[in-house]
Amino acid sequence: MSLFSSFGSLLTTMADGLDPLFGASAAAAAIVLFTLCVRAVLHPLARAAVRGEKARAALAPKIAELGRTHRDDPERMRRAMAELRTREGASPLAGCLPTLAQLPVFFVMYHVFVTGSGAGDLLDHTLAGVPLGAHWGGALSGGPGLVYLGLFALIAAVATWTYLRARKVTVPGAPGVARALPLLSFGTLVTAAVVPLAAALYLATSTTWTAVERALLHR
Repeated sequence: MSLFSSFGSLLTTMADGLDPLFGASAAAAAIVLFTLCVRAVLHPLARAAVRGEKARAALAPKIAELGRTHRDDPERMRRAMAELRTREGASPLAGCLPTLAQLPVFFVMYHVFVTGSGAGDLLDHTLAGVPLGAHWGGALSGGPGLVYLGLFALIAAVATWTYLRARKVTVPGAPGVARALPLLSFGTLVTAAVVPLAAALYLATSTTWTAVERALLHR
């Protein structure tokens, strides 16, 4: 049995178990439950990412001092900052770990619902009447439009919160990639507009988990 067939069988089994509670939307509920399980497994990585963020924030005064000391020698300043982060164990990309770890799961889900490989009858399941294999486009009227707009509104709200929070914890002198990371929160919204509804549902659930998780870990 292929990976895609195994994934499809798992979702089908979960949907069958949830059918008494969710009826026609059982498959959508199974995707949400599966996503929550994946994120729970990845929680240790999220905790490590938050520790890294706090470590980088604590280094901000030292990084600012290096910037003043080596302002006339950018190359030496970059080397000094890299040595400082290595010594203190504060990687500027540590916050990406949970996202990177999720990519294989997202790609499998995307493949199953785009190609139908291993999906069985999952593509026939719906969320409020919208097929899980459906895409955004021309859905601004009627029930389908409300489902997509509700999903996009949730992702946009979470992306905005994530962007504002990430800007606060991006330390001065961080590499260009690290400074650009807050903008990636809006990439989820763009992605949700082009993937099947099932994958968009995964993204909405995962990004919402991330927002709540970060809020609790940063208390």
